Amino acid sequence: MNVIEVLQERGFIEGMTHDEALKAYLEQKDASCYVGFDPTASSLHIGHLLPIMALAHMQKYGLRPIALVGGGTGLIGDPSGKTEMRKFLSPDDVVFNKNSIKNQLSRFIDFDDNKALLADNADWLTSLKYISFLRNIGPHFSVNRMIKAESYKMRLDSEEGLSFIEFNYMLLQAYDFLKLCEMYDCRLQMGGSDQWGNIVAGVELIRRKRRESAFGLTFPLITTSSGKKMGKTEKGAVWLDARKTSPYEYYQFWVNTDDKDVAKFMALFTYLPMSEIDDVGYLDDSSLNCAKSVLAFEATLIAHGREEALKAYKTASSIFGARSFPDNVLPSSTIPREKVVLEDVSVPQTLISEQQVKDGISIVELFFMTGLVKSKGAARRLIDQGGAYLNNERVTASDDVVTMTDFANNEIMLRSGKKHYHKIRIKP
Repeated sequence: MNVIEVLQERGFIEGMTHDEALKAYLEQKDASCYVGFDPTASSLHIGHLLPIMALAHMQKYGLRPIALVGGGTGLIGDPSGKTEMRKFLSPDDVVFNKNSIKNQLSRFIDFDDNKALLADNADWLTSLKYISFLRNIGPHFSVNRMIKAESYKMRLDSEEGLSFIEFNYMLLQAYDFLKLCEMYDCRLQMGGSDQWGNIVAGVELIRRKRRESAFGLTFPLITTSSGKKMGKTEKGAVWLDARKTSPYEYYQFWVNTDDKDVAKFMALFTYLPMSEIDDVGYLDDSSLNCAKSVLAFEATLIAHGREEALKAYKTASSIFGARSFPDNVLPSSTIPREKVVLEDVSVPQTLISEQQVKDGISIVELFFMTGLVKSKGAARRLIDQGGAYLNNERVTASDDVVTMTDFANNEIMLRSGKKHYHKIRIKP
């Protein structure tokens, strides 16, 4: 499957321009795509997850994702989906929010070695000369077409109306697309369905100015089965910043998903295979509750890392009771399944010092020292055959090194095959 087919199967796509030509473009080795993020707050929230996950999928298929932070347009405000004018941000606020957003995106997208880029449209918008901009860009836009765009219609019909400064937004977003095309040969813009008019404007601008093809792709508005906008709770937004929404609260948001939404949210917000997600619709009540825990664990794992996901899972288990997870329910999930074994004090244990782990310790050495294997050579063979596990996650390389980041509550669990466990704990 190509990445478009993957996104379609998982429910990401509402609309596309030039379907077949877009698929051909995405098969090119140096293809890039971008999504814009408005820096109106210091944290992204669950409402931003759909485009973030789409960028992550694109990267998994070899494309270079570009996250465009609207440091320039953020000083104006996007009228899309708003019935009143946004408050202006100060330049200092925009810079602070931009840096915070990059840190959050780094959990989903790998920015190392230019595998992904973070761009800021302030780099080209704040230095624009107004008359030159109007002469070069303005002739390519029809006011008659602009006011028919969904992003403007709501504001035009509102009591406050549409300000002139906001009316410029479509031109600026289209200009962003043109600049990214010129700088990075990026020819795909993605965004929410309310951005369709702005995206198409950029596609047309590139065609007219550069005589090149460009493409647009939009995501559907995600709502819960009750019709509410996904990500909104009685307490407000569910943030990706742990200081605004703790990993435990984040976990609990997902575990409280309505039965009818579990499979849909798994497809969109986890990397679990669709072949397993499709089976969720056939689960009974008990197994469906297990599936909700899997959704919560996998979503928290992606957003906050394994250690925080495990803490949230264990905290929830201590409060609400631990569940036993059948092996045939979403088997690709790395959620801990051995409830009885993990809590059984009869499980063999080894105490080691924090100093031994501080600089890292070989996974081969750990399997040998615990007696799970008779020799280091046997440990390597076990790993090569896929029978070695660390914290219920298969060990794939014999040169892996275990560090303190692998420990949750100062302990890890090793497993050889299906039945042989050994707990390693840090000396108190």
